[in-house]
Amino acid sequence: MSAPGIRSPPQSTTLSVGKTMRSAVRYYIVSKMLPGGLFASAVRGHWGIENSCHWQLDVTFSEDHCRIRKGHGGVNFSTLRRTALSLLKQEKTAKCGVKNKRLTAGWDDNYMEKVVFNP
Repeated sequence: MSAPGIRSPPQSTTLSVGKTMRSAVRYYIVSKMLPGGLFASAVRGHWGIENSCHWQLDVTFSEDHCRIRKGHGGVNFSTLRRTALSLLKQEKTAKCGVKNKRLTAGWDDNYMEKVVFNP
């Protein structure tokens, strides 16, 4: 399958697990061919952003401990968590971390209104 302007350079990875060596090929869809070092830097940068977002969701909402498995519940709650995280990050009057903002919003209805209705 091909599309104009879209390229996919393969990335080979070798991983040793104990005495076993495993090799895997990863494919990335890019619109511009980059030199190896610049491409690797872009991939690491993407995963750095992805991992920091996951870390924030886990710290703030204990997302890794969530056991919602039925129907679309997992996707629905993930969407709610990301929306709540975005709203809590936008709220600048409280000088505390996102987790404490979440707890405060649960205890104080006036603060909850400020978080939800004053973007």
